[in-house]
Amino acid sequence: MRRYHIIAALVAAALTAVVSAGGASAATVSSASAGPDVGTAPGVIHVFGGLHQPPTTAQCEAAFQVACYNPPQVQQAYGLPTLYAQGVDGKGATIIIVDSFGSPTIQADLQTFDAAFGLPAPPSFKIYQPAGAVPPYDPTNGTMVGWAGETTLDVEYSHTVAPGANIVLLETPVAETEGVTGFPQIVQAEEWAIAHHLGDVITQSFGATEQSFTSPQQLLSQRGAYIDAFQHHITVLASSGDTGASNYEPDGVSLYTYPVVGWPASDPLVTGVGGTQMHLDANGNHTSPDSAWNDTYNVPTNQFIFGDNGPNPLSSSGGLSSIFSRPFYQDPFARVVGGARGVPDISMSAACNGAVNTYQSFGGVPAGWFGTCGTSEASPLFAGIVSLAVQLVGHPLGLINPDLYALSAFHAPGIVPVTSGNNTVSFEQDNQEYTVQGYNAQRGYNLVDGVGTVYAPAFVRELARLAR
Repeated sequence: MRRYHIIAALVAAALTAVVSAGGASAATVSSASAGPDVGTAPGVIHVFGGLHQPPTTAQCEAAFQVACYNPPQVQQAYGLPTLYAQGVDGKGATIIIVDSFGSPTIQADLQTFDAAFGLPAPPSFKIYQPAGAVPPYDPTNGTMVGWAGETTLDVEYSHTVAPGANIVLLETPVAETEGVTGFPQIVQAEEWAIAHHLGDVITQSFGATEQSFTSPQQLLSQRGAYIDAFQHHITVLASSGDTGASNYEPDGVSLYTYPVVGWPASDPLVTGVGGTQMHLDANGNHTSPDSAWNDTYNVPTNQFIFGDNGPNPLSSSGGLSSIFSRPFYQDPFARVVGGARGVPDISMSAACNGAVNTYQSFGGVPAGWFGTCGTSEASPLFAGIVSLAVQLVGHPLGLINPDLYALSAFHAPGIVPVTSGNNTVSFEQDNQEYTVQGYNAQRGYNLVDGVGTVYAPAFVRELARLAR
């Protein structure tokens, strides 16, 4: 029940040549009821890694034939400098990040990351292990290496968007270990953080396909933390996934050959965050509007991540839930979702051809700068956006989904429609090539990018007004 992303990067003369292996291993989910383990995986994907300096967009395009972006470009792309100039940087808000195992070097790595881009240290960065002590880090354990990379992305890019926000990192002691369950510990950690009022928004960059549970009841028995968060007015986010209209079966290797979605992004009490591809210049200005993220058929990206020309599924996940019915806030878009819960709700940057640069120094892969992508990037980015609104309001926002759909319905300036692209994916499996037909991006609401993406100066204030 293991799967790994193989990272291979041949760097041009200006960059260091690196071949490294990073993990994105399946963790297991199970309820108290009997049933097989259910795979849940961190969604972090590395396009290249181990560089001594963060590369520029031009260097990435020359060396890898894909774009990469640094924090100042991401901030500019979402209009964040306008808010920072007004003193809106997340001050007083706290982002809760949940990851199995965490990273043994995350605090030092964040310092290196901040120093490279002139970012301030977070006012407070606390790490808790409420579900039990995390075992010692093992650099030969691909599962731990994968989660350490996930932790790095989550911390560094939530901080990029909201440099004034506090950070709480919840590390859990169990992930996929060939039959040892892990999701109950995640639920336990989140419930503990909610009970102790540790933060305002929870970001989760992991998930399991709905169909991988033995029954709807098995999945529903895991919802305790989201019910608690709703009752305590805490916002919960989850990345929608990186396999387009498909997703992984319980073995963590095989893909479903028909459209499926992942949970917890599909939970009506959770905001599902999908992925876009940004098209930016060296200063972070848009050269064209964001499109739906789909690198499935991008040969250079497939070469770096999978070592072949593809196609391999690399796309914003989205579709219709097989368990949850349409929530009231999606009623205006019943023509799109029918009677089912549609996923995702909103989207942020996630493309591998447009990866963000992260710094990591834990064992198991070369220390240095990595180009990182996936909706694991999108969820912490949006957690930073939510924390900016929390600062303006002065209290947590709670479930924001009704507000997102209301803003979309009224064509609020802060909601930026994503109208091009799709999440159809193809892959080879059992010596046969499959194509899982996905959905097209469109104005209003779509099953690739939700209501769209955001222009932060308008969106943050619009969200704050609705939450007062």
